[in-house]
Amino acid sequence: MTGQPATTRDNAAEAVAALEQGASAEQDKLAALLSPLLERARLGALDRHSLTRLTGGASQQSWAFVAADAAAERRAYVLRRLPEDAPLLDNAIGPECEAAAIAAAKRAGVPVPAVRHVLVPSDGLGRGFISERVEGETIPRRIQRDPAFSEVRPRLAAECGAILARLHQADMRSVAGLPHLPPRAKLERLRMLYRRLAFRRPVFEAAFRWLEDNMPTHDATRGPALVHGDFRLGNLIIDTNGVAAVLDWEMAHVGDPAEDLGWLTVNSWRFGNRSLPVGGLGTEADLLAGYIREGGVEIAPADLAFWRIFGSLNWGIGCIEMSLPQGSDVLPSIERAMIGRRSSEAEIDILDELLVLQ
Repeated sequence: MTGQPATTRDNAAEAVAALEQGASAEQDKLAALLSPLLERARLGALDRHSLTRLTGGASQQSWAFVAADAAAERRAYVLRRLPEDAPLLDNAIGPECEAAAIAAAKRAGVPVPAVRHVLVPSDGLGRGFISERVEGETIPRRIQRDPAFSEVRPRLAAECGAILARLHQADMRSVAGLPHLPPRAKLERLRMLYRRLAFRRPVFEAAFRWLEDNMPTHDATRGPALVHGDFRLGNLIIDTNGVAAVLDWEMAHVGDPAEDLGWLTVNSWRFGNRSLPVGGLGTEADLLAGYIREGGVEIAPADLAFWRIFGSLNWGIGCIEMSLPQGSDVLPSIERAMIGRRSSEAEIDILDELLVLQ
């Protein structure tokens, strides 16, 4: 009986060693391709020891590294790449379009990491881009609770509104290939995904009916805008001065500007602070005041409610999709199963919203 635990430990150690060896080989291969690219792009010489894969990213990889220029000044960058054999997520735009959307947002005054190089086939790294690395915090619970952010926290909801107002006034003409997804198109895409899953939930069915019956109507002052598509805590870098950068633009599209504001108020993105609808940080009044002050158009409470219910439905269906088998190249994991369980939380959020609107 005493031999089994030792065997188990040996097997685990061998598995860890194999993973570390594979990661090291991947790092060496990447460094060999990245070094000459940085020279060509005049970004400096790669510090190979600094090359580190970042966590997160369902389809794209993110690698942090440091490069030194001719004056020996060290700068931090992030390589965001889609390997050649990796598929894009549903609704995700390509990295080239993502980089163009980031550039358009930057010109409009949105804080974003500056894109320094967009990959081309001859780089040998797949599709993607290199951007400057911005320091700060992304973990929601720390932003909500850490004393370091106590002074800036009360201002964040209004600041998010102001940033979204600038984004929604951005010139989109330089961003080729952005999908145009008005409310009805977004709803139909989500319905198609739901039917593909062959999963039926009465609450989700009720949400689809309510959304169909309460589609936003736009007046002449509220046309389509550049929409981030996933603007929330977790995709924002916060420092002691406020929002330092907006990340993860792969869901960007042309659509209803109210979508970004409604998504930010979904209960799942309050991370336990239910009483503060804007990311668990502030009120809708703060968010909309910042939005209007920066030139955003008037957003009706009914439109915010539409996108909040849509957001909970979208997240709930996404949780179910995450828990299902994803193909031979994706291993089952406890994390994916745990996310699948959260679909029930989205159902409760939908019911809460619908009861308020009765």
